[in-house]
Amino acid sequence: MMGEKPTVAISHLGCEKNRIDTEHMLGLLVNAGYNVDSNEELADYVIVNTCSFIEAARQESVKTLVELAEANKKIVITGCMAQHFQEQLLEELPEAVAVVGTGDYHKIVEVIERVEQGERVKEITDEPTYIADETTPRYRTTTEGVAYLRVAEGCDYRCAFCIIPHLRGNQRSRTIESIVAEAQQLADQGVKEIILISQITTNYGLDIYGKPKLAELLRALGKVDIPWIRMHYAYPTGLTPDVIAAIQETPNCLPYLDLPLQHSHPEILRAMNRPWQGQVNDGIMARIKMSLPSAVLRTTFIVGFPGETQEHFQHLLEFTQRHKFDHVGVFTFSPEEGTPAYNLPNQIPAEIMAARRDQLMALQQPISWQKNQQEIGKIVEVLIEQENPETGELIGRSARFSPEVDGQVYVKGEARLGTIVKVAIQSADAYDLYGQIVNSDRLLSRSLSTVA
Repeated sequence: MMGEKPTVAISHLGCEKNRIDTEHMLGLLVNAGYNVDSNEELADYVIVNTCSFIEAARQESVKTLVELAEANKKIVITGCMAQHFQEQLLEELPEAVAVVGTGDYHKIVEVIERVEQGERVKEITDEPTYIADETTPRYRTTTEGVAYLRVAEGCDYRCAFCIIPHLRGNQRSRTIESIVAEAQQLADQGVKEIILISQITTNYGLDIYGKPKLAELLRALGKVDIPWIRMHYAYPTGLTPDVIAAIQETPNCLPYLDLPLQHSHPEILRAMNRPWQGQVNDGIMARIKMSLPSAVLRTTFIVGFPGETQEHFQHLLEFTQRHKFDHVGVFTFSPEEGTPAYNLPNQIPAEIMAARRDQLMALQQPISWQKNQQEIGKIVEVLIEQENPETGELIGRSARFSPEVDGQVYVKGEARLGTIVKVAIQSADAYDLYGQIVNSDRLLSRSLSTVA
C-alpha cells in the first residue's frame, strides 16, 4: 500500500522574483497531492528558497539553513544561493537532501520523489533558461488584493557590482498573450493590483520580439479588469515617449516609476558599467516629470562603490536634493566575488559607507515627509491589506506606495480585506499616512454643499 505523502513547508527568503518561484513550487506540490504546511516544525521537508544577492542576504539564508539543520530537518535548498554555491552547500550541510537551481524549481515534485527514494539530489542547470507561464500551477502567498506578475526573467546587462545574471541567466521574456492570460486569471481571483516584475522591465520583449514591447504590453493589460497595474525596475532610458504615452493612456497603469538609478555621477556610473554609461542626466528626469507630472518616483542608490570620492558623493547628495524623489532606498556597496567590482582598487571602508548611507537617508527624510504632507486633506483610494486584531485598525496602501519597500496608510473605519476604498488623509509622517474611510453619502453631501 502507498504511504501517506510527506508534508512540506517552504521557508521563503529574498525578493519578489524569488517569491513567484516559491508560489509556483507551492502550487506544484499542492497539485501533486503533498500536504503543504506553513509550520516548519510539523513538516517532513523544509524547502528553503534562498537569496544570494549580497552578503547580508546570504547571512540570513545561512542562518535559516543552520537553524533548520539543528532542528534535524530534511532541507531542500532552492533559489539563488543553491545556484551560487551548489557543491559547498551539499558538503557543509549534511542535512541538505537536495539543491535545486533557479532554473529548475519547476522540477520540485520530481526532486522530492527522488529524495524519498533515498537519493541526494543536485538539480541545477548551469545556464538557467526556464520561465513559468500562465499554465504553471501557482499558490499565492501575498495579501489577497495584490499579486506579482513576472514578465521576464534574467538579465543581459553586466553591471560591475551585480551577480544576478550569473544566478538567473540571460533575459527571457514571456509573450504578451501569456502575460495577459495570467493577469486575467488573477483578475478572476479578485486581485486588485498586479505588480509587473523582471530584472529590467523596460527591456521586456527585446529577446523574443527583437525590440522592447513594454508599451504594447501595458496597453494590452489595460483591457484586463484590474484597477491597479504597477511596474517595478524601469530604467530611465527605457522610458521612451511610447512607453510614457502608454502609461498616460492606460487608465489602470499607475504613474509610479521605480527607477533603479544606483548613482548620479557619470564616473561612478561608468565604473559600475551601467547600461547607459553615465548618461543619467537631468534631461531624462526633466522629460519624465514634464510628460508625467503626477508620477510618483522611487529610486535606489548604492553608496561606497570602489573609488567613490567625497566629490562623487556630494554630486549624489545634490542630485537627490534637486529631484525630490518620493521614495529613496540607499544601499552600501557589497563586494561580490565573481563580479568585476570585487577586485577594483580603492575599496571604501565600511564605516565611511555607513556614514554616507546615513547622510543620504537623512537628506531624503524631510523630502519624503514633505511629499507625504501634500497628501493631507486629499481623498485617495487605498487597497486594504491587513487588520490589526487588537485595535481593529486597517492598514493598506495608496497608489503612491508599493508593498514592502514604501510606506503604508493606517485607516480608521470598516472595509473588507482586499478591497479598494476611499480614504480621507488626515495626517502624515515621513513614511506613512493616516486617514479615515469616507462613505459615499458623506461625499455626496460635501459636493452638494460646495455647489451651494
